Amino acid sequence: MADNSQRGAEALNLLERELKSRDRKEKARPLGVVLASLLAILAIGGGITYMATRSNDDAASVAESSQAATTTATPEAVALTGKRATPLAKTVECTYNESQGSDNNGAKVPDGKDISTEGTAKVTFKTNQGDIPMELDRALAPCTVNAITSLAKQGYYDDSVCHRMTSSGIFVIQCGDPTGTGSGGPGFQFANEYPTDEIEDQSSPVTYPKGSLAMANSGPDTNGSQFFINYDDSPLAPAYTYFGTVTDKGMETVDKIARLGIQDGTTDGAPAKEVKIESVSVA
Repeated sequence: MADNSQRGAEALNLLERELKSRDRKEKARPLGVVLASLLAILAIGGGITYMATRSNDDAASVAESSQAATTTATPEAVALTGKRATPLAKTVECTYNESQGSDNNGAKVPDGKDISTEGTAKVTFKTNQGDIPMELDRALAPCTVNAITSLAKQGYYDDSVCHRMTSSGIFVIQCGDPTGTGSGGPGFQFANEYPTDEIEDQSSPVTYPKGSLAMANSGPDTNGSQFFINYDDSPLAPAYTYFGTVTDKGMETVDKIARLGIQDGTTDGAPAKEVKIESVSVA
């Protein structure tokens, strides 16, 4: 596994090159003590730079970004279909690697043998703002669905908050860290799935549609417990595993949270009203 501080330095170098191509007012600010957590919108073609907040310590995070424009235009983000070009086998083997320097926050590593790629798992996050039912798609991301449902059944997400919301360039609500800091994890990591494993050009942005669910990460193949809900279409590098959707009923709650905005009227921070996950049911 790459050293977190080294990855953070590389991310900042990339951001510096990209941000020189646009007005200084577009620069994203650091969020809290986390070194990264930056968001900047590229001026040409709607490309974006997004830094996921998840890491295994308080000072590390890795930017996943589209390539800065060097000529007159950058590719427009292509909308993800939520369908694989080539279906997976009926079962797959999932590898969950121990995370160095990460407290598991009470989580047990999921069993990764003979994991089904068929059907959906119906999961409901019961929050103080209302229920958020979801359908997790095993055909897209069987190892991710297996991990999320395993953590949910363990009670891992109970009494945790959705610690981050972003409303500039991308539109996400991030949850899944029991510490509420953006740096917590379950003590294991696993590989990216759809769309990362189907798209060769990782520099061109894609659109994660409104209602889609994706995993936050701190670099390639560092998925853990944190995920984000896209409460509107969000252009991102195809570096975040898309693993399901929020139901129409769930989006009523998500839309309500989004309308309330972000603390202190900023564009990147904690939701204006606390979003606390009280319990999670899996069907």
